[in-house]
Amino acid sequence: MPFPAKKLNDGEHFMLDVHPHWWFYGPSALFLLGSMICTVFLLGKTSGILGTIVGYLGVATTIVAGALFIVQVVKWRTTYFVVTNHRLIDRQGVVARSGVEIPIKSVDNVNFSQSLFERFVGVGKILIESGGKEGQQVIPFVARPEEVQKVIHEAIQRSRSHGDFEGAPSFTGVARELERLEALWERGTLTDEEFEAQKRRLLG
Repeated sequence: MPFPAKKLNDGEHFMLDVHPHWWFYGPSALFLLGSMICTVFLLGKTSGILGTIVGYLGVATTIVAGALFIVQVVKWRTTYFVVTNHRLIDRQGVVARSGVEIPIKSVDNVNFSQSLFERFVGVGKILIESGGKEGQQVIPFVARPEEVQKVIHEAIQRSRSHGDFEGAPSFTGVARELERLEALWERGTLTDEEFEAQKRRLLG
């Protein structure tokens, strides 16, 4: 489910539109899987009244774990990190919404950080420093943060060299955008769905 294109301003187009990395809901998935495995294992080792108690507790734990997993997946589907030629957008939620928008022209610096485990699974944090009221903004659960950092730097450079990159992109610009999107897709930064959605938007 891509970010709604109707929320873009005139002359604004997408450079990146992604959901968080799958590790956003990874711990809840592991909790669900672990509760199921433990329940089955303990039921095989117990019997009688103890087995009944273990069964009820196991089922209750699995239900709770399943509910938490579903909640996290819904949050994942409704969380976006978007880079346009004008703004950085970090938005969460459908009914109760929250988010931050940072104008590209006010971004001073972009860094990323990854622990050893985060490098292993391909996730990290993006740290954005801006001169506006936002100050420093941390975007967690970013897939391939180094590639995302490059996209943001590209948006900043275009904004500074083309006066906010106003207007629709030229044919040459569209070709470059398609090449960039394809490179992100091949690296795994974009899913198939996100790649196709952004390509359709670019081609109109």
